[in-house]
Amino acid sequence: MQTHSISLWRLRLATFLLAAVATASATHWALKWLGTPPTSPMALGGASASSQTDPQAVARFLAGDQVVAKAVQGMPVVSASSRFKLMGVVAAPSSRGHALISVDGKPARPYAVGTQVTDDLVLHSVAPRSASLAPSLEGPISMTLELPKLLPAR
Repeated sequence: MQTHSISLWRLRLATFLLAAVATASATHWALKWLGTPPTSPMALGGASASSQTDPQAVARFLAGDQVVAKAVQGMPVVSASSRFKLMGVVAAPSSRGHALISVDGKPARPYAVGTQVTDDLVLHSVAPRSASLAPSLEGPISMTLELPKLLPAR
């Protein structure tokens, strides 16, 4: 009789441990799906206009490979690939945003809209995958830098 009660006790213990592991796993995934959003560039792009974005935090989240200079309507194509490289963008719903730009091959730095990028250019505006530079915030856009197209997932 004692052998039977010991094996029953082990079965109950194993069932309890399996249920505890299943509950912990379900709780982990529920919190992951319903909890705080992931800290990614897309999550930062959806930030509210009232929240302040730390430029150094933006720099840590952004990355890119190459720059594509695009002509703005009515403007000639300016080859900025030798001078400017757009590494990443955080576009907020309002006109505020940040871009991670490398100038003259130096390490990329984060720039807020309206910030002086070079002596003659400021960051005029940002979009989800591009940044526009102009002589001033009120002036016409001189050039638009774009992130490279995303490769399709395999």
